[in-house]
Amino acid sequence: MDKHRCTWPQNDPCMIAYHDTEWGVPVHDDHKWFEYIVLDTFQAGLSWRTVLHKRKNFRIAFDGFDFNRIAQYDEAKISGLLNDPGIIRNKLKILACISNARNFIKIREESGTFDYFIWSLIDGKRIINKWTSGDQIPVTSPESDQMSKELIKRGFKFVGSTTCYAFMQAGGMVNDHFADCFRYREIGHLQ
Repeated sequence: MDKHRCTWPQNDPCMIAYHDTEWGVPVHDDHKWFEYIVLDTFQAGLSWRTVLHKRKNFRIAFDGFDFNRIAQYDEAKISGLLNDPGIIRNKLKILACISNARNFIKIREESGTFDYFIWSLIDGKRIINKWTSGDQIPVTSPESDQMSKELIKRGFKFVGSTTCYAFMQAGGMVNDHFADCFRYREIGHLQ
């Protein structure tokens, strides 16, 4: 028997796997948070499907999403990334990832972990919605507006409110699975 899930993965096996195992699960690991920052930076203006299908390539090209290494990237590494056909070759986004890595490290130095910092923006409590269709799900929220302002103030790039809302969804800060999706109940109790 097929499981009832949100409609956005459609019939794409990669999107279904992401939906069924990862999307909306609360993240508490700084390396995973930074991976989402990199991927969401490249998603800006594009579809998540495009980025997700290149995720393995991004992982290789960006040294396993190691923020300490990315913060040290030089012109030779940037040139290599711009010539890598396996990723999205956008110089502004590549430079943003390097800058974001440096700012990510600063937040960790100030707060102990990025995880503590990011969850503090919503008082450490998940937002649980109860949508029944995709057209009900917003692309921004007051919380993503505030997150965007805070990250921009700290020097992050490509962190508009829409990107921050997608970041919150991916990292489980908000549960936007449809109320009748099997994952809604499976992850509903997680913090």
